[in-house]
Amino acid sequence: MISKKHRASITAALVLPALMLGACSAKDDSTTSTNTDAPKANTEVSGSIVISGSSTVEPITALVAEEFMAQNSNVDITVDGPGTGDGFELFCNGETAISDASRPIKEEEIAACEEKGIEFIELKVGIDGLSVITSEDNEVECLSFQDLYALVGPESEGFSKWTDAQELAAELGSKTTFPDNNLVVTAPGAESGTFDSFVELVIEAAGEARVEAGKITEDEVASARDDYSASPDDNAIIEGVTFDPGGLGWVGFAFADQAEGVKLMPVSEEANGECVAPTAETIQDGSYPISRSLYIYVNKAQAEENKGLGAFVDFYLEGLSGFVESADYIALADDAETIATWENRTVGTREG
Repeated sequence: MISKKHRASITAALVLPALMLGACSAKDDSTTSTNTDAPKANTEVSGSIVISGSSTVEPITALVAEEFMAQNSNVDITVDGPGTGDGFELFCNGETAISDASRPIKEEEIAACEEKGIEFIELKVGIDGLSVITSEDNEVECLSFQDLYALVGPESEGFSKWTDAQELAAELGSKTTFPDNNLVVTAPGAESGTFDSFVELVIEAAGEARVEAGKITEDEVASARDDYSASPDDNAIIEGVTFDPGGLGWVGFAFADQAEGVKLMPVSEEANGECVAPTAETIQDGSYPISRSLYIYVNKAQAEENKGLGAFVDFYLEGLSGFVESADYIALADDAETIATWENRTVGTREG
């Protein structure tokens, strides 16, 4: 299990101690084992690989980089996680070889890559569940998409207490009783794929009724409230949520599951519907309603030119399930499509 959530670039000299020390992770710092099922690299390769993007996917890729460099001392790999959107900007500028992503690439990002002549290979590597987290002192037992829209959607700006959202939630059909606590929201910012996924899966889904009623526009529903504490650092989000009894936020399951002082809130897709808690089982079988796929995007030309990059991706996919599970994410039920996409060097996206 990986025990460090990286925030800055990690070089070959720093990746191993950084992962082992776990200086600021919400995970158990005493756990330093790595993926025992990892493949063994059988070629001595060289080169440099720059990887950036999603802070959610970063721990998986960083673990792969650690083990690959341990077997290939002439390969230098840097990995950082400023966010999916920032990562695609670097990738489409030709500054990185791989872009980690917690959502599929957007049309405007595809256009940016095409403008620079960059072809990419999209590889699905795992599954994550966006976990809604509150203070463990919060008495609410379940939040529906409608509740979450009322608390953090575009119409909730200015709400400073949970009860401020009560009327809006009721208009959406919810019977949830909100506590009389301060509403202190700490969550990913707009540069994050975790933000994009949450807005698409939760806010837009619940907000369609408001669009149909003429309360908001199509453009407005594709957003969240602006007046909250935004951070790209999952650990900072968890700390913000635990700071106040009325704390509320969302992060990937891997971080929420290991965090102390937070409640992983069961969620229902419909108002007053069946509540499902995020677990490895409910995320993989799709019963947890806020699940998403995780990806890496590989620069096709660089993969052809840089033998180290091609060998690294081979290594990544040969041990894919073990790497993903060692980083506390959910392995794909079947990775055959991902393997075939890489072997055939299939260009473009099949998502979105």
